[in-house]
Amino acid sequence: MGLFGKIFTWWDGATIGTLLFSAWHGRKVGEDAVGNRYFESKDGAKRWVLYKGANDAACVSPDWHGWLHHSYDGLPADVLPPPRDWQSGASGNPTGTAAAYRPAGALDSGGKRAAASSDYQAWAPDA
Repeated sequence: MGLFGKIFTWWDGATIGTLLFSAWHGRKVGEDAVGNRYFESKDGAKRWVLYKGANDAACVSPDWHGWLHHSYDGLPADVLPPPRDWQSGASGNPTGTAAAYRPAGALDSGGKRAAASSDYQAWAPDA
């Protein structure tokens, strides 16, 4: 994307204004495994993220999400316990992709589901 696109597009990464604001009014406090950079205002009141790539909040890990929303004051690496062996890493939102969950009755899966096997009987007004 050229300079013109960087000035006016907000949906495909940080604009020039956001980059300048982050440099003048904030200080970088960390970076996650994906490459997102996290900033805090000099007085500590505001926190924000500059995404690597498209602006997608699903790319923020749960640890940094807690920090962004002031759930804890310290950085995630300092405050939170280390991840357990059985824990998997954070993943993005797969909605709208091939990796999305599609149950048996979903239209994308053929739209057919197993017949209900319960003893449910529909209500009839004359009964």
